Amino acid sequence: MNIGDFISNRRIPRYRLAMPAARKRHVQQPIRFPDKNGQWRGGRRDGAGRPRRGRFASERHQTRPRIRPSQPVLVTVRVAPAVGTLRRWRVYHAMRRALAVALARPDFRVVHLSIQRTHLHLIAEAAGQRALSSGMQGLLISAARRINRAVGRAVGRATGKPRRGAVFPDRYHERVIDSPRQCRHALAYVLNNFRRHGEDRSGAARTWLVDPLSSAIRFADWRELARRARRFEPPDGYTPLPTSEPRTWLLRVAWQRHGTIGVRDVPGPPA
Repeated sequence: MNIGDFISNRRIPRYRLAMPAARKRHVQQPIRFPDKNGQWRGGRRDGAGRPRRGRFASERHQTRPRIRPSQPVLVTVRVAPAVGTLRRWRVYHAMRRALAVALARPDFRVVHLSIQRTHLHLIAEAAGQRALSSGMQGLLISAARRINRAVGRAVGRATGKPRRGAVFPDRYHERVIDSPRQCRHALAYVLNNFRRHGEDRSGAARTWLVDPLSSAIRFADWRELARRARRFEPPDGYTPLPTSEPRTWLLRVAWQRHGTIGVRDVPGPPA
């Protein structure tokens, strides 16, 4: 039997005689290693994944929301526990110098800021998400360098070495403000945040009308100032934080549709 008869009898297509056999695909097998106790590691298990940082979980690495220039943003930034409390005057002056650097940016503005023990709250305006990310990165890098320098003076006297390391180890959390009611809640939340945390219940803070470790003294629309059309006068020796004037409609006038803000109001969570 010749090859032609073989093909015709077995009905094997001619093109299959010229094709090589299909190459076997190799699948990478997972590699698992035993730990020092002889237990196998890898795969899904309790305690796996990115560890929590203190009481609060780390900010999720997800796509940031889109921001329009007409939308202010409420930002929260947490500090590393090793830094200690931020409510110190040396930290206040470090943030003041960092804000002065941020004022030079035309596409990013910090309108209000509040310094709490373990975190910062701020209300910002930006030309877009990229401008907000770049502006926040520059502000936090500048602030971290200055805070390390300020805190390191005390640390250096105790240990002989200045403090180094991350000050803001986690990503900042942002909330886009898109309504007058939400804007009013955000303003009250940032300006009176020290009352929310009970900082006004002890010591000299009991006599404070506004929080000096914030931009509250630069806010001209307090309920107590409604008839005077002016701001609180800072005491001698006090230098306010250099924040920017608001440009968005929400922060300038729209929020007042839902009532003024008093210096003794205790804010709830941001809406």
